[in-house]
Amino acid sequence: MKRRLLFPCLPLVSLMFFQISQAFGQIPPVAKIDNVEDEYWGVKVEDPYRYMENLDAPEVQAWIKGQADYAASILDTLPGREQLRERLHELYSGKPYSSGGYRMLENGKLFFLKRISGESLLKLYLRDGQGEDKLLVDPSLLSTSEGDHYSIADYTPSPDGNYLVYGLAKSGSEETVYHILDVSTGKALPETIDRIETAYNRPFWLPDDSGFFYSRRQLLAADAPETEIYKKTKVYFHQLNTDANSDQVIAGYELSDKMELSDVDFPSIYLAPNSDYAVVKIKHGDSNELTLYTAPVNTLLKSDIPWAKICDVEDEVTDYAVHLDDIYLQSAHKSPRFKIISTSLKNPDIATAEVIVPESKSVISTLASSFAALFVEVTDAGTDKLLQINYSAPDKVETIQIEDKALNLVGISPATNKILVRTSSWVQGPSVFSYDPTSRAYEKTDLIPPGKYDSSDDYVAEEVMAKSWDGTLVPLSILHKKGIKLNGKNPTLLEGYGSYGMVYNSFYSPGIIAWLEQGGVWAWAHIRGGGEYGKDWHMAGRMLNKPNTWKDFIACGEYLVEHGYTSSKMLAGQGGSAGGITIGRSITDRPDLFKAAIINVGLSDAIRMETTTNGIPNIQEFGTVKDEDGFKGLLAMSAYHHVKDGVEYPAVLITHGINDPRVTPWNSAKMTARLQAATSSNNPILFRVDYKAGHGIGSTLDQYIDQLADEYSFLLWQFGVDPTK
Repeated sequence: MKRRLLFPCLPLVSLMFFQISQAFGQIPPVAKIDNVEDEYWGVKVEDPYRYMENLDAPEVQAWIKGQADYAASILDTLPGREQLRERLHELYSGKPYSSGGYRMLENGKLFFLKRISGESLLKLYLRDGQGEDKLLVDPSLLSTSEGDHYSIADYTPSPDGNYLVYGLAKSGSEETVYHILDVSTGKALPETIDRIETAYNRPFWLPDDSGFFYSRRQLLAADAPETEIYKKTKVYFHQLNTDANSDQVIAGYELSDKMELSDVDFPSIYLAPNSDYAVVKIKHGDSNELTLYTAPVNTLLKSDIPWAKICDVEDEVTDYAVHLDDIYLQSAHKSPRFKIISTSLKNPDIATAEVIVPESKSVISTLASSFAALFVEVTDAGTDKLLQINYSAPDKVETIQIEDKALNLVGISPATNKILVRTSSWVQGPSVFSYDPTSRAYEKTDLIPPGKYDSSDDYVAEEVMAKSWDGTLVPLSILHKKGIKLNGKNPTLLEGYGSYGMVYNSFYSPGIIAWLEQGGVWAWAHIRGGGEYGKDWHMAGRMLNKPNTWKDFIACGEYLVEHGYTSSKMLAGQGGSAGGITIGRSITDRPDLFKAAIINVGLSDAIRMETTTNGIPNIQEFGTVKDEDGFKGLLAMSAYHHVKDGVEYPAVLITHGINDPRVTPWNSAKMTARLQAATSSNNPILFRVDYKAGHGIGSTLDQYIDQLADEYSFLLWQFGVDPTK
């Protein structure tokens, strides 16, 4: 369909778009239509851009490059874009350094990731006592002249800290390769291990430092279907200074009659310090419910490991922690807001497991063990609390209080007493405290030092409830400058996710502060499909119930308009990854509600997802076309299939990293082509492509800031706001 351009009545913003395009002598390349029609369960589904799924085809690559160049020619010239980018750099450099990924050892050594102000990549450090932090791994040394970079995907030190296994991945690809470092000498061991699976696990060492266990994907032929990549993952043991190709297989598909796995299950192994037992976790695709097995550590290298099942899917266990020979399980079984139960690893029996923390109004989000106590994080619609349970008195549950702030666990080990906790707030920068559960004493550390932009009385966070289409009240967090006028004229960005039962609690972001400085309102919609109210909240936004996710998001947008925070001419929505469903279906259902939208690495064509690398694991969350109800749910949530010709769609910025292994970039290509062909408005549809990025994981800070500057300047341009004034 030809795009209808009504130049005589163009609004100012659209006229600016046309003029900027003309100044560069460019228009976006037009995608050819080559329709494919499929029939599922008696329903015919058209796909005019199926050919784009072949990302290696020269014509597809040329079209994507043309779109990327066109988007860059617009975004790079937007008013205030450079000023926004510079301000974002200032805000993210406000601290001397930032850190995370803490690994605590019994001997007092602390390994962690740190990024010094002015740097773009996290580096791996060791802190031993009161000495200076020692740099161990610097991935920036591997950056190439072609712009490729490497990032640290994960790491685990050996029990005494003499060795370190760490993974590196190139340019956001998540194609991780393990390297091993002798910490005392700083020299790498000769062996490396590729095809590493880091999404659900990390390596764990034997107590004597002789080697470690890890999960590895199968070796496939070059022409194997991409849907085979995440199948038949196995757990291996690697002995130091040996060839990884001869590593012993410990657990996997069709390996032991004592352990049941399908070919799409992800097994991984966990060894807790001071425990005689190992735990194998089996992740069933992206389902939250786990199957767990245990066996004595001293049997793991034998030919016939005596695996004993701890729990299965029907027990609804989603997390666990180990202390000595006991295991603590987070379960939703008959407790949708979760409970904590305990059983012995020597003779596991979940049927007689002791209830340690019963279900309550608050939702249990995670648990972890130190040597002195068990810790449980709970949340109530996005507000975190941290509970302490002493092993000797499990019936006594204490709430940890530090400066009356929300707390998150960030550093804990079954081998140490002390833990590390981080404060959490929407409008104040975080701090990390060391907490001693035996004395209840806490001390602020220098792991996250104060920054000059950490605290301001200029901003406020509100927690409100928006009424959705069916009367359900949806939590909505709103951030803005104090004293704003509720006159409907504030540029507003509404974000949301709503999948996998994930909970988004308060967090401080310099990027959000940059938006608020522009007089903007920023809001997060805690929509169904997430886990803010436990498993029921998740199930209410899953598969056939998925429409609740975007209807909740729409309701939150309507709340912001009805209460004067903004208007439909000043409201933008944003979602990424599975949140692409949220924003994609919101603008296809209610294009009139939004002036602009941003779709980051978004799942736009849900019907075709299971043909991709990451599709089969996601059947657990979204469904399959091989089942009639599954197909109905997927069709309903597939934004690409709900774009209609002749509709006035808002301005849309679609972004993707070309190396994305989670959501294949053709999702964004097809969505861009369909919107550009269908819209009857003159609002721009831009496709921003980063050829040195993936799903966002492993991107550099510079990449993140460049994208954020593009997004903010795009939105302010559409709102008619000049950020230079």
